[in-house]
Amino acid sequence: MRLKNLRLRPVPTCVLAMLLAASSAGAARVERGNLVFDNVPPVPGAVAASIDRYLDARGASPLGWSPAGQLLIATRFSDVDQLHLVDRAGGARRQLTFYREPVNEAAVSPGTARPGYVFLKDVGGNENSQLYYQRLGEPAAKLLTDSRSLNGDPVWSNDGRRVAYYSNLRNGRDSDIYVVEPEAGTPPQLVFTGDAPGWTVLDWAPGDGKLLLKKYVSITESYLYVYDLASSQLKEVDPSKSKVGIGPALFSRDGVGVFLATDRDSEFQQLQFVNLGSGERTALSAHLPWDVEDIAVSRDARWLAYTVNQGGASRLNVLDLRAHQEMTPPALAPGLISNLRFDITGRQLAFAYASPVQPRDAYVFDTGSGKIEPWTRSEAGPVDVSKFVAPRLAQFPTFDRVGMKSRQIPLYVFEPADPGPHPVLISIHGGPESQFRPGFDPWTQYLVNELGFTVLAPNVRGSSGYGKTYLSLDNGLLREDSVKDIGALLVWIAAQRQFDSKRVFVSGGSYGGYMSLATMVNFGDRLRAGIDVVGIANFITFLTNTAAYRQDLRRAEYGDERNPDMRSFLQRVSPFNNAERITKPMLIVQGQNDPRVPMSESEQMVNRLRSRGVEVWYLLAKDEGHGFRKKQNRDAYLQTVAQFLLQNK
Repeated sequence: MRLKNLRLRPVPTCVLAMLLAASSAGAARVERGNLVFDNVPPVPGAVAASIDRYLDARGASPLGWSPAGQLLIATRFSDVDQLHLVDRAGGARRQLTFYREPVNEAAVSPGTARPGYVFLKDVGGNENSQLYYQRLGEPAAKLLTDSRSLNGDPVWSNDGRRVAYYSNLRNGRDSDIYVVEPEAGTPPQLVFTGDAPGWTVLDWAPGDGKLLLKKYVSITESYLYVYDLASSQLKEVDPSKSKVGIGPALFSRDGVGVFLATDRDSEFQQLQFVNLGSGERTALSAHLPWDVEDIAVSRDARWLAYTVNQGGASRLNVLDLRAHQEMTPPALAPGLISNLRFDITGRQLAFAYASPVQPRDAYVFDTGSGKIEPWTRSEAGPVDVSKFVAPRLAQFPTFDRVGMKSRQIPLYVFEPADPGPHPVLISIHGGPESQFRPGFDPWTQYLVNELGFTVLAPNVRGSSGYGKTYLSLDNGLLREDSVKDIGALLVWIAAQRQFDSKRVFVSGGSYGGYMSLATMVNFGDRLRAGIDVVGIANFITFLTNTAAYRQDLRRAEYGDERNPDMRSFLQRVSPFNNAERITKPMLIVQGQNDPRVPMSESEQMVNRLRSRGVEVWYLLAKDEGHGFRKKQNRDAYLQTVAQFLLQNK
């Protein structure tokens, strides 16, 4: 173990002695509650104590407004997120749900007669979320669905009587649309039969006679429809001869048209208005060369709010539809904005906001005064947030060229304040149609401030947020090009004097787990160790065993393993089939109930590597799925990661 530049606080000498003792003693398979530690040494108390201060942080997200002007939020006071109600800015957070499983998706009824809300909850991370209904002020919730199927995206009708949502109840694969009356006590009614897993409901038209439906095939191919509930007629909105990506969409309040984000005729998903009668399209955000991510329309039809992803950070825009003018809300520090929700009056717009140095909280923009006010103030834990590090946005050249110049890959850099060279952790996002973005992450701050790591978060080709051409650069047979980007990053790291190129680690979750494994396969000689969290080890077994409702969605990105040529390619690039090239230590983490990347992916990789004499730590959570959502599990997982990094540092 190299101890150079180790800066663990508060008692470095004690911690190092305990780590050395733990590593020399070895470890067996130990079960503690729902966690299985396989060849994972016990975490020294000093390590756990140093990281726990950071992991006590919490955040809050607004989910909707009650008719009385109260804000429904999701936040955590114990082990998992639950629903709470806030009466006013800075008011107490009154807890409404009390479950062992997290509850962070809900929709509030706009009706005033019997105020209530619906919410989603699964079991153990299996993602088979069930729909529940609870009246405001009453302690018990009512189950609306069957307890077994996958259900999601509930949307209330304008009169507050009915809820539309998608479900795969019929065959476990395809998504159908159901409508239920929570107060009536009658079973949900199947109103639309889908032909694929990607159907969802986005909105109710004024008068509640029509639904706005979207069929998602891939991030670059979606279809938008208006569905008439009385006639069962399905009419496509803005049909195109070519494939287009469609993001959020909503009816205008007069029902004349639809606001939608689409990349039709553009590199980015731009906000447009489509007249349903004439088909005429009006561009609303063509002046912004970034993706529109979220939209909201006030009930009085005056205000349209939307966010754009500006190089990873969010920008809030508010459009006065009557005056045809754009307001400029007060600027917030670069961070993430989501969950746009207008209240019933249209005067108040709630949203979630977080920055790298500030926990996520519920904020409200007042369209009358033009001011933004926080409604919640989440605690960052017993740490000094003034020492938190905001990342700098950089670029590094990769192996191919755009025109006459090397292609540049965007990269977020979190660096310690003191001079280097520092050990480096490369953190690769999942998706792959996703993007590293500068939100609040106390774990990264712990790595930088306590362990002295530089954390590099690249957005390699295939990441979203940089246009559909960049998004497609890793599709199908181009899969390994994104791995080559990490190879180019390693070259760049070696050229930077503030980085210690002899102490570089790689980590990733989900698709990022595949990237971590593939980086260890291809560039292991330049790495100290790797961390794979719920990652894909073998594309063939992954596509065969992932949940049936996800198979076609993933084939659109990775390729169809039923095609002989594609199957041969996927076998060739799968880390499992190249495991002999991994020789450095690995930490592999898995949730037993993961429907996306099944547990078999991690277990086969653990067994293959160990059979070749590679040191593997394996952490399994029996009550988690695709990632760790319960605080006690996440704490244990990150404590294990910290110890793994220290022991191999």
